[in-house]
Order: sequence, then C-alpha cells, then structure tokens
Amino acid sequence: MENHHPAPVPDLESSAPVHFDTKVAVLLAPDLLPWQELNVTAFLMSGIATSASDLVGEPYRDRDGHEYLPMLRQPVLVFTADPAHLAAARGKALERDMALAIYTRELFSTPHDEANRAAVAAVPAADLDLVGLAIRGPKNGVDRITKGATKHA
Repeated sequence: MENHHPAPVPDLESSAPVHFDTKVAVLLAPDLLPWQELNVTAFLMSGIATSASDLVGEPYRDRDGHEYLPMLRQPVLVFTADPAHLAAARGKALERDMALAIYTRELFSTPHDEANRAAVAAVPAADLDLVGLAIRGPKNGVDRITKGATKHA
C-alpha cells in the first residue's frame, strides 16, 4: 500500500560513513558486448542480493511518500578479467566458501531459468565457459581474488 504522507528527510550531514566487513565484486570477460555486460551484471547481482538476508536495505521513499524497492546496501565493484582469471577466481571463491554467482556463455542462448541451470549442469566445472562471476566475501579475500583484474571502464 502506498503511503502518500511526506517521508521525513534524513539529516545526511550527520550520517556517519558505513564500513563493510565484506566486499562485492563482479568480474566480466573482456569480449562481451555492452548489452551483454549489463545483462550478465544484473543476473549475477540478483544472485548476490539473494545470498544473505542482511544484504538488502530498507525500501526507498521519496518526499511525496512513494515507495521504491530496496537495493543492495554496499557498493559493487566491477572488473574485467580474462578467461584464465575468471576460472581462477571461481576456484578461489569456492575454496574460501564465498558467495559466488556464475554466468556462462551458453546462458546467452537459453530461453528460461530451468534451461540456464541445465546448461551449467551439463558442463564439468573445469570446462565452464565463464563470461562473468560475482563474489561476496571478506574484503581481503575479495581483494586477493580480484588482484590482476582491471576496473571496468
């Protein structure tokens, strides 16, 4: 139900900066088209956002009282990484038991979610044609995994 009463405006000047114990990173293959980069990032982040109940904040409200969906509470860093780095990052994230979402090249040609899962299930882990992955974990662990990747431009 929509609230039509003006929402209180927070005092942004007195808000203390928030420090996170974890970091979220998306790594993308360098050969993706712009629409593919956006599509892969959106799908990967949906996986991260649903991986823990405390990742999503409260709903947003404008001054007129219209409510909007909540979003992830912490920043997301996006990197470009070659196929070898993507494969290594997947392995390291699994070893460290980090939240991990993957996107393989085959998913561009599947028609729905069940087909997506079947496409991934049909391929041994070492042979996954990764075009993107998202990880969430302790800052130092994510920093180690993303070392050598370049910030997406």
